[in-house]
Amino acid sequence: MNALLVYAHPNHASLNHSFLEAVQAGIKANPVISKTEIIDLYEEDFKPALVFHEKKRRRDMHTDPDFALYREKVNQADLLVFIYPIFWGRPPAMLLGFIDQVFAANFAYRHDGLLPEGLLKGKQAVCVSTMKGPSLYSRFYLRNAHKILMERALFHFVGIRKVKIFEFGGMERKDGKQKKYLSRTKAFFSKLAK
Repeated sequence: MNALLVYAHPNHASLNHSFLEAVQAGIKANPVISKTEIIDLYEEDFKPALVFHEKKRRRDMHTDPDFALYREKVNQADLLVFIYPIFWGRPPAMLLGFIDQVFAANFAYRHDGLLPEGLLKGKQAVCVSTMKGPSLYSRFYLRNAHKILMERALFHFVGIRKVKIFEFGGMERKDGKQKKYLSRTKAFFSKLAK
């Protein structure tokens, strides 16, 4: 199994980077996963803003050479892992811009008839996200908006049905939860199977 990790946090001394390291450690211990690649969106200076004009059209995004390498990495991956903080109840703009531009029509999905057809079938996806506020806030007050956005509006739309969403809340408290969640993340990836 090939894994692609998409990391979307600007600080390598952050808790999110610790989660990236926990994911990597779990994957390293997993004999099923043979190859791992990382896209660090901030380190790569990814430009999240959509740009359309007479030479760069939305309908041609699936062939845009600026994103060819990213599309190739997504195609080669059996497992897509997204690691990011939750800002205002949703992933950061950097990650959403990556999704907008890479998961384009005629690459990630096709819309020929009444219903779209996902073109990334057979892959699985995992989101590892952190937030300052409690998980209950996201779950109840925001009515799972983040989970619905990632699981249904993105992954199910492009044909990915095997999805796991981790929302680790209360991450700025110093009560030992961080270590517990890091350990849980590492264990999850060390046992993950196809």
